[in-house]
Amino acid sequence: MEIVDDGHCFICGKENPIGLKAEFTVDPQRRRAETRVRIGEEFQGWQGITHGGIISALLDEICAQACICCGFTVVTSEMKLRYRAPVPTGSVVTAIGEVVGERRRLVDVKGWLELDGKTMAEAEVTMYRSVHLLKR
Repeated sequence: MEIVDDGHCFICGKENPIGLKAEFTVDPQRRRAETRVRIGEEFQGWQGITHGGIISALLDEICAQACICCGFTVVTSEMKLRYRAPVPTGSVVTAIGEVVGERRRLVDVKGWLELDGKTMAEAEVTMYRSVHLLKR
């Protein structure tokens, strides 16, 4: 499978005019990635509450970034997500992802989203190691 990075990722793409433009801090020794982003009002579901799909996308991306910092090129295979509390729009949240295991071409990752030190959502993600990454 070939994967193309054209800079338009909704979460981290610098070329995406409506994306979150997340920047990541990585720690390959801890197999971990982290980002802080402000979730604007335009990403609401119910009034004043961030849409669950935005939270899911952010957790998916932080788990992928944890894999990337370990040298893996991945796509998401499976994701189990638990929402613990609503995230108000306008909030600055921290997303953290950490590689916790490897099985052949699969990578197990845990991700969580924090607001003021409280876990708002968490994910268990299985990533599939793909073969090629192409950048435009």
